[in-house]
Amino acid sequence: MGLAAVLVSSSKRRRFIMCMCLMVVLINVNVVLVCSSSTSTNTTTSSVADEDDGDSGSGGSQGGAAAAAAAQASALFVFGDSLVDNGNNNFLNSIAKSNYFPYGIDSDTGAPTGRFSNGNTFVDYLGAWLGIASPPPFADPTTTGARILGGVNYASAAAGILDETGQHYGERYSLSQQVINFETTLSQLRTMMSGPNLSNYLSKSIAVFVFGSNDYINNYLMPTMYPSSFNYNPTQFANLVLNHYARQLVALYSVGLRKFVIAGVGPLGCIPNQLATGQAPPGRCVDYVNQIIGTFNQGLVSLVNIMNNGTHPGSMFVYGNSYGACGDILNNPGKYGFKVVDRGCCGIGRNQGQITCMPWTAPCPNRNQYVFWDAFHPTQAVDAILAHRLYAGPPSDSYPINVQQLALINF
Repeated sequence: MGLAAVLVSSSKRRRFIMCMCLMVVLINVNVVLVCSSSTSTNTTTSSVADEDDGDSGSGGSQGGAAAAAAAQASALFVFGDSLVDNGNNNFLNSIAKSNYFPYGIDSDTGAPTGRFSNGNTFVDYLGAWLGIASPPPFADPTTTGARILGGVNYASAAAGILDETGQHYGERYSLSQQVINFETTLSQLRTMMSGPNLSNYLSKSIAVFVFGSNDYINNYLMPTMYPSSFNYNPTQFANLVLNHYARQLVALYSVGLRKFVIAGVGPLGCIPNQLATGQAPPGRCVDYVNQIIGTFNQGLVSLVNIMNNGTHPGSMFVYGNSYGACGDILNNPGKYGFKVVDRGCCGIGRNQGQITCMPWTAPCPNRNQYVFWDAFHPTQAVDAILAHRLYAGPPSDSYPINVQQLALINF
């Protein structure tokens, strides 16, 4: 029996119904109070297992690249944090960087790129399934002209939905700044195509959002540095963050984006950084952390439902169930070829998570058997699985439709 079974049986996961009041700022700037109920599978987990699975690792994504030879979208615009940053923080005055070995050890070049991974990130694999090359980082001075036509990556390590999140790391592009950066890109695009062509281009583009983790691990869960946990209970804080999120999504809709993919937050209570705090008994995750993440994710599902209720015509918002997908991997690691789920492949201290991967630290040799690359981030083998589930999975993975179906819609 793996560690997952200590916390929650893979065959008998608890289900819960949560009613969450969400203050959403709509496009007409009126505030609407919505209370909606939704049911989800809460897989709060940590585990170990054994054998390899041919569908795990980067091989699955390479197959996706071949299957998706023709681009299924005009462009891919990426907004987020270190889970999808592909080099923006290399150009910022920040200590949140990964431009050193062993980051990138399993990339095509074997060299660091600015990705917080041993190789590719979730959005690299998703782009491969869509037939779109990984978009260049916004902060790179060469990201201009024809390079932006396939999309741009605005993601920034330590960034949050709230502007103050992650400020102790130095410069980063918060969500609001990333929206401003997108408008800079839009200004360039307006000089490259006519108004009707630009509208059509934007309506066929896909915007991916990976936010929320830092608002917890680098804000709410750091009471010695941020006052948020003293000022708000978990439900109030989730509403605060979701209100900020909603305003920026509406802003991007108002300038022409129509296809939105919004990833939920994974089970942060199971990452090595949180396990290293010693707050969880052996074999378990930090339950409190996963519970407050559940509050945020349920609110995010409600937000997606609101955005799809007809108030934003000619658009579709999709929720990616990162929590459920990661929970499945942690509950059933052997199914996916993983053996180590409770420590980082590269890190220092308890669970290899007290200090994250440092320059020239020797990583584990069997990286495809690890769920976590460092104290905070998954290995590329996990990212490949998550991307495929979002692209082609059922509504339990990607709600209300998957990304493959989203790409087929013509607005």
